This record gives sequence, C-alpha cells and structure tokens, in this order.
Amino acid sequence: MKIPTTLKHKPVIISENYERVDGRYANATDAKGLSLGLAQWNDRGKVDISAKVWRYTGEKWSRQSEELPLHRVLDLAILVSRSMLHFREAYRYPDLYDPDHPVIDRVGLQGDAMTVAVCTDNEHIREDMKLFRQALSQDDELIGERLRTLSRILKEMGY
Repeated sequence: MKIPTTLKHKPVIISENYERVDGRYANATDAKGLSLGLAQWNDRGKVDISAKVWRYTGEKWSRQSEELPLHRVLDLAILVSRSMLHFREAYRYPDLYDPDHPVIDRVGLQGDAMTVAVCTDNEHIREDMKLFRQALSQDDELIGERLRTLSRILKEMGY
C-alpha cells in the first residue's frame, strides 16, 4: 500500500507493505507502512526528522498512526534491549525482580541517565511481570532476528 505524501508528515525514506513483516501480526495488521521523514510538528525554519507507523483502517488512514522523534525510537530500542537483558537473569527472584531494588539500570544519556525500572505502582506487577516474561519468550525469535539485524547494521556503521 502506498504511503500518503500529502499529509503533514512528509515521508523521505519508506517501508511500504510493512503489514507483511509486522511480527506476529504479519498479514493481519492495520500497520501498512513505516517512514522516516520531516515531522508534522515542524515550524518554519525548524526541521525535525520523525519516524511514523502508518495505520490504515481499510477505508482511511487512521488517526492512530504514530509519529515519534528519532531519538525516542532509539530510546525505546534501548528500553527493550535493557528489559530483555533483565529477564535473562530474572529467574533468580521469586517475583522476577528485587522489590527492594526495582531500578534495573540507569543508562547514561546527554549528561544524565534514563532510568529503567520495574513499575512498582502497578498493583498487578507480580502477575504482569510473569505475563511480560512469557510474551518476551514467545516473541524471542521475532525480536532476536530484529536485534541481530540491528547489531549487524550498527557494526557496519562503526558502532
């Protein structure tokens, strides 16, 4: 499906037909494309790049299409990766985390740090941690393939 070019987000680099590779939702998703382009929130003289997931309801482009600044996309990748690393060792704890130390990591960014922590305000955290681990396990092949691909590209880039 062709990504629209007449809306506020201006696509520059695109991945059309994303519905074919959308993880376990492949061939049964409303996410029809991904793009990197000029952000819809740009003001005159200011240009930001954003990533966008294009959703199509079958009749029109959905308002649920998401647009994120690139640094947030990467921050989410860091959060996913650090969470997966936590769950590799989480079996050591009865609740899959240490309730006395819910902070998993502090990832240094821009002179401060992004805190990665278990959400202890969630009243169902014990059950949800188990469900989260189960979902990670079920999607391990899908996520692992994408992480290996990302690792290979980052190495090609010199990172």
